[in-house]
Amino acid sequence: MKYAFYIAVALFLFSCNSDVVFSEYKSIPEDKGWEKANKIVLEADIQDTENRHDVYINVRNADSYMYRNLFLYLHTKYPDGTLKTDTLECLLADEKGNWLGKGAGDLWDNSILFKKNTKFPQKGKYTFTFEQAMRFGDQPSLDPLPFIMDIGLTIEKSKK
Repeated sequence: MKYAFYIAVALFLFSCNSDVVFSEYKSIPEDKGWEKANKIVLEADIQDTENRHDVYINVRNADSYMYRNLFLYLHTKYPDGTLKTDTLECLLADEKGNWLGKGAGDLWDNSILFKKNTKFPQKGKYTFTFEQAMRFGDQPSLDPLPFIMDIGLTIEKSKK
């Protein structure tokens, strides 16, 4: 229930900003963790191909998360079907283990700039698919990955 409150507050804050074109979070089952097979899919209808935008990856983690970063694959499907994949490292804590972002209780929110001042080349539906890509030592993956609570995406008009 407390996670629903945090999501509602975040949505309220984003809705107050008229520069936000798209903002959505998807929750990860707390009891299972983020399984490799659980791909987070977000769809944004982008009609503005003239103005520039900033794109942010939003990560909400619990205080119990044991790593300072999160590796992701982000698959972007364009309206014409073109598919592009990016490998991203999201820093969640500094080198001393202090959490970055904003904390509320035992949750930490990070909004990580993915693309700055970019144009969307096509009008229509963009599909953003997030896949966790964490590994540790000789292990090819951490499956499931605990204590990542939500993944989201925010697209807003660039400030000039």
